[in-house]
Amino acid sequence: MKQLVTRLAATLAACAIAIALPVVAQTFPTKPIRLVVPFAPGGSSEIIARTVALKMSESMGQQVIVDNKPGGAGNIAMQEVARAAPDGYTLILGHIGTLAVNPYMFAKLPYDVNKDFIPISLLAKVPTVYVVNADLPVKDLKDLVTLARQREVFYGSAGNASAGHLATEYLKLSIKAPLTHVPYKGTGPQLQDLLGGRTDASAAGVPALLQHIKSGKLRAIAVGNPQRVPTLPDVQTVAEQGYPGFETSQWYGLIGPAGIPEAIVKRLTDEAAKAVRSKEVQEKFAADSATGVGDTPAEFAAFIKVEQARWERVVKSAGIKAD
Repeated sequence: MKQLVTRLAATLAACAIAIALPVVAQTFPTKPIRLVVPFAPGGSSEIIARTVALKMSESMGQQVIVDNKPGGAGNIAMQEVARAAPDGYTLILGHIGTLAVNPYMFAKLPYDVNKDFIPISLLAKVPTVYVVNADLPVKDLKDLVTLARQREVFYGSAGNASAGHLATEYLKLSIKAPLTHVPYKGTGPQLQDLLGGRTDASAAGVPALLQHIKSGKLRAIAVGNPQRVPTLPDVQTVAEQGYPGFETSQWYGLIGPAGIPEAIVKRLTDEAAKAVRSKEVQEKFAADSATGVGDTPAEFAAFIKVEQARWERVVKSAGIKAD
């Protein structure tokens, strides 16, 4: 009899939880949500975070507050959010660096990317464009390979293990060209030397380089996207130039600490997707050459897994380590 009472109590408790979760999701959120951006203000990460946060705030009736917390290649913010209460009120903007590169670039991290976080939705991709100084006799990747076999070709980046460094090392592995890396302390100095002809090539997100491409000071020779970029319709993808399967872009998604109730994850996923697909957000993204996604947790998790395999190979083959 005692066992029966115990089982009955357990069954009733489980039923109560099953009933309570949808109710929680319906009332969620009852207070502002904090969205941590693990980088300094001003870049694509903040633009995407604030654009989506504003639309989600309008729809959910509670503010989604963007909180920039830079440092440690994103690791400081990631550690903080990993330890936050899994209630849906503390989220972080996941990124190619923090989710797919850092696990292989750092000897040890204070968190486990795959165990301590839950994917919610991939928000956007910002395509990578490969450029050369306009005075260089290079119009495509074939020309770049030819030049690299004739003389040393120098490419600049905003620093060791920066997005441009990683993207170009990935390209090197694919085209098998001996390009020499020149790291700088930031995008500004790197661009100054590229425009001045002191370096030959570079790679970055389209927004950072578009004005220089349009002015004719830089020449775009390839984009890392699987498809061509609307703002650069005449520039071929790397894949189109004979390297099938090549893909690299800056991507940003919504993640939270592991353990957030499934019903709340679904509410956040639905709201993020609705925001990303809204006319206002699509127009803002298009202005910055970003492509909105708004997928499911399962799709985002599968995407992260593919990206981790891709960047593990690049980081290890190129011997890239954190400073």
